[in-house]
Amino acid sequence: MVKRYKQNDIKELVNILKNDGVICVPTDTVYGVCARISTKKAHDKLVAVKNRPKEKAFPVMCANIEQIKDIALVNEIAEKIIKLFMPGPITLVLKKNKTLQNYVTNGKDTIAVRMATSEILKEIIENVESPLFMTSANKSGQPICNNLDEIEKTCPSLDGMMEGKVNYGEASTIVDCTLNEIKILRSGPISFEQIKLV
Repeated sequence: MVKRYKQNDIKELVNILKNDGVICVPTDTVYGVCARISTKKAHDKLVAVKNRPKEKAFPVMCANIEQIKDIALVNEIAEKIIKLFMPGPITLVLKKNKTLQNYVTNGKDTIAVRMATSEILKEIIENVESPLFMTSANKSGQPICNNLDEIEKTCPSLDGMMEGKVNYGEASTIVDCTLNEIKILRSGPISFEQIKLV
């Protein structure tokens, strides 16, 4: 059985992540599984939990815009979108910072980033002192899980699960900001029209 934690068990959850563990947390869109980006060991464990193809890179969740700027190149358009829509159900694809270890993006020169969507997630990321790989709680290619029992069945090797509610139940909008023109890679709660207005 995977141990379940209350929302105020932040210390224990942070501890698991600092020890390269993988946990499940509720985000604003769907349940996510996460691990810190600062070690390859944590990355590889997340790959195993998700049974994810090696060449697929994980999106990364940051606590704030400073953390995003540490790992990615934020141009003027991206900065506008971040200021208006983050934290929120939106993921930006940006050029990665050259100093970033190769395993973080599986050798790609781009990185998908989100901003912590709740105070609890923000606090966890700040206490882990590293952004987190954040991906939907399911086996790669399978439907998204809607509750902790489903998640436990699908990902039995998790190191812990945080209880809590998910708001949208729909994956985030993904926007590519690496070219001169922004491109929607996946539509979600924030529409292209809303983004175009910016």
